[in-house]
Order: sequence, then C-alpha cells, then structure tokens
Amino acid sequence: MTHNFKNKLGEGGFGSVYKGKLRSGHIVAVKMLVMSKANGQDFINEVATIGRIHHVNVVGLVGFCIQGSKWALVYDFMPNESLDKFVFLDQGNNIPLNWERLYKIALGVASGIEHLHQGYESIVSLTAARGTLGYIAPELFYKNIGGVSYKANIYSFGMLLLEIVGRRKNVNAFAEQSSQIYFPSWIYDRYDQGEDIEIGQATKDEKKYVRKMVMVALWCIQMKPVDCPSMSKALEMLEGEVELLKMPPKPTLWSIENHEQSMVVVPISSSNSMGTIALNGRYCYTI
Repeated sequence: MTHNFKNKLGEGGFGSVYKGKLRSGHIVAVKMLVMSKANGQDFINEVATIGRIHHVNVVGLVGFCIQGSKWALVYDFMPNESLDKFVFLDQGNNIPLNWERLYKIALGVASGIEHLHQGYESIVSLTAARGTLGYIAPELFYKNIGGVSYKANIYSFGMLLLEIVGRRKNVNAFAEQSSQIYFPSWIYDRYDQGEDIEIGQATKDEKKYVRKMVMVALWCIQMKPVDCPSMSKALEMLEGEVELLKMPPKPTLWSIENHEQSMVVVPISSSNSMGTIALNGRYCYTI
C-alpha cells in the first residue's frame, strides 16, 4: 500500500505519515504509530472517535490496520500536503497566500477543532506528555497549573496562529534580532506597546485579520488552562469585531521549545484521540 514506505509526508509525536494507495486506486495517508508512544486503548479510541466524525474541516478516517507489532491508521490524502508549505516564507516551494486566505485558513482550523471538542469537557488522565515539541500545552509538563483537558488543543492552536501571522516557525535561532528568536514573546511586546507588525501593502481589512489572529493566539497560549478560551469562544473571537478584543496578560512562562517538526500532534478530547484537520479539502494540517 505504501510501496515500502517510500513517500514520507511528515512526522509527529505519535509516528510517521506516509502516502499510500489502496487496491481500488484510492490515494491515502497512512499514519504508522510508534509502539512506545501508543497503546491499544489509544488506538481503539482514535478509530472510534475519528471514524464517526464527519466535518468539512476534518480529514476522514478510511480505515485501520493491525499486523503484529505494526499499527496503522489510514486517512484520506490531502493532495496539497501540509499547511506549513503555504505559510512559511522560507519554504523553497512556497506559494504566497494573501492575508484574507490565511485568515480563512485559521477559521477553518478553528472550526474543525471546535467540532472535535463538542461534548468533551472532562479532565484527561495521562501517564506521559505527548505531542510535538513547540506546540505542547504547559499543563502536560506542569501539573500544578491545571489538569490536562481539551484545552491542550487550544494552546496548540494559538501557537499555530502565531506561525501563520509570523510566516515562520515560532522559534528561529537565526532571526535578525535576538528579541525575535522567540516570536510569541516578541509579538506580545509589540502589541502591548501599541505597535502592530509590518505586513507590507495590506488593506485595512487585512490588518484587522492579522490583529484578530494575534490577539486570539495570545489568549490561547496563556499558561493556565483556566485562562484560555474554549475553542468555540476562540472561534467567536476570530469571527467577531477586532475592536472588542482585549489585550491578554502576558503568560508567566514563555517556554522556548524545539520546533523541529512542522506537524502538530496533541491529544484531542477525553479519549486521547488525534485528528487531522483538512481545510476545505485544499490544505491540511495535522493536530
């Protein structure tokens, strides 16, 4: 199905994803789970949860496979691959997107996550922190700030929003100025001082899109889960008027984490399942 795993699409905290083809000719994305980071219950939870979800912004689960020690989840393939190829300016095959399109992408991701969160508000019991470094919520490491819940995804979404706005990874050791190495801290200070970021020849509406994404992102990456909005509230803030958004407090912890991966993998809901967000069938981003 994957031709001996020749075409690797990406890698996250739970394993690698490969392009494959079913006998019917259907092109798929195959997620091979790392056994040391997964267990039977996680696998069953993901199949049960994602298998019954139908949403325009969530990639559908085609099937699963268990062969000895090899466990795989099979998803629909998104032909335009990962969102980072359309967002980060340092990508060789980057296709520039205007701010209106980036804003709509942010709305699509928020809508997909909000759909996954419906009905899940309980605290999750985890034996170890999982996910891709740079997107993992603080509560997965610091137990004294609150239990792990669906809000772990909200932190990850906030970090993604900042990458969309910055058109770069949040950590860049080669930034022109040392203050810009960790983008979330730099952008907070700019906005706290009443300064916007320079975005070229942007229209008035585009500047509003950027400001909304920044403000919502800064609320989403608050250190304590109780201070973060729900996903439905974050979506409401993105869709609302920018003038109604208030500046959040600066998080007490600005954690500089390694951004070696371009795909986000974090627990979703009380079942510890994972989901892959598709943006109207054109772009995809794994969360």
